[in-house]
Amino acid sequence: MEKPKIRLKIGKKKLIALSIIAVVLAVLPWVVESTYLKHLIVMAFVYATLGMTFSMLYSTGLITLGAAAFYALGAYASATIVMKLGLSFWYAFPLVILICGILALAFGAILVRYPGVAFVVITLLFAHVVIDLAGQLEFFGGWGGIIRIPPPTPIGPIVFVEKITFYYLILALFLLIALIFYALYSSRIGRAWRAIKLSPKLAETLGINLYRYRLLAFIVASLAAAAVGSFYAHYFQVITPLSFGGWFSINIQLFSVLGGLEFYILGPALGAVIMTFVPEFLRVTKEVEPIITGILLLVIILFFTGGILGSIKKLPSFSRKSISDRIKKLIKMSGLTKTKY
Repeated sequence: MEKPKIRLKIGKKKLIALSIIAVVLAVLPWVVESTYLKHLIVMAFVYATLGMTFSMLYSTGLITLGAAAFYALGAYASATIVMKLGLSFWYAFPLVILICGILALAFGAILVRYPGVAFVVITLLFAHVVIDLAGQLEFFGGWGGIIRIPPPTPIGPIVFVEKITFYYLILALFLLIALIFYALYSSRIGRAWRAIKLSPKLAETLGINLYRYRLLAFIVASLAAAAVGSFYAHYFQVITPLSFGGWFSINIQLFSVLGGLEFYILGPALGAVIMTFVPEFLRVTKEVEPIITGILLLVIILFFTGGILGSIKKLPSFSRKSISDRIKKLIKMSGLTKTKY
């Protein structure tokens, strides 16, 4: 059987659009003066990446309630390596990826054998076990967590003290992960994932190994979550088990659902921006902010079943050709073509 090849194909229009977006993102921290807004943008990138990990598993027909597990593992592993072993963040980061990759392979080899409701329940239990272990073990700081986590060591003149330096670090990490995800979705691997989501039995009859492709998605998604978890630990410089528990895994799902589950990269990014900024802008009314946010979420989920991007896609086409045709039709109906100037 021929091994799936990963090829990155980007059309001319997409390349131009991505270039414009890249320029906007590059100058954004210089335009935004508020330090708090910069912090929100940084967290939006973190949440967008986590949403992308949920979408990747969803693309293989798996729904997880434990998306925060490897986010927590990455954060705790990075903080522990730096503080206990005295290594720099730049040495700890690849070690975190290696450790979490081994854990993802070990646990994923078991978890992906049980798709459907069983996978949802097991991933939820797995996330709770990770959080409880971190809370019960004094080695990881217990329920009080780990404090005074050092930021990344300077790179030449770049010192990671101000928000702008962390912004560019998370931007680079987000773009790298998004590029890897896009390459996978554009390859035979991505097509196999979509075939599995549409009909696992039919995909299996076509020679697609369900277990292998789902395991690959689980490992890649886990590594991405661990990577941003490592960043989060050194950015926030304080981590506690409660930072990764409760409703956090459900919020990660909402990032993808709001943006659009069928838009595996742009959907989570849009959902993360909404879930980060809308509640913050509504904090001027603390008493009713949760109610307003909840109502907005219910409206979007109930009436925009394909997410925001999915709903936009269903709207009538407003392409140049359709607009041109409508203008010509209006001119013809008005009789302007008969007028001579």
